Amino acid sequence: MISTSDFKTGLTIEYDGNIYQILDFQHVKPGKGGAFVRTKLRNLRANSVIDITFTAGEKFEQAQIDKSAMQYLYNADDVYVFMNMETYEQIELHKSHLANEIYYLSEGLSINIITYGSEILGIELPDKVTLEVVETPGGAKGNTASNATKEATTNTGLRLSVPLFINEGDKIVVSTATGKYDTRAK
Repeated sequence: MISTSDFKTGLTIEYDGNIYQILDFQHVKPGKGGAFVRTKLRNLRANSVIDITFTAGEKFEQAQIDKSAMQYLYNADDVYVFMNMETYEQIELHKSHLANEIYYLSEGLSINIITYGSEILGIELPDKVTLEVVETPGGAKGNTASNATKEATTNTGLRLSVPLFINEGDKIVVSTATGKYDTRAK
């Protein structure tokens, strides 16, 4: 059991039948009344963020979250297949478990599968991935305005804004946190 005084960013707790990761917290001691803790929590099952206030000293069960290194192999319709690189065991995840992560998955990508006991909660992507541009209009000649961008589509279906010098067939580095262009891949 852990108390609100043990809260740290990234800690996972069991609360109200769900598993939450602490994103932010603040201990508050008002002039009148008892102390309390304001928290911002991510529900790891529903992937939603909520704000909850707890009384100081409240106790919770710590949730043991495990991460397993896996490699993305392929997808067949709405099923995505991953392989454990040590045991060569393969697992399948339905598209509903992945949400927007599917736009960053390319064959051979190393990821982490997040589990709670035998329940798979989702995947953890690397900070940046390399994707190939498959569709983008050509840049207009003479358009040298700073920060000029155009729309592009990658091989995974991700649509994003890229600089004018990016062409079809180019490989680009994309941030998985923001979904934005980072640099041209070498």
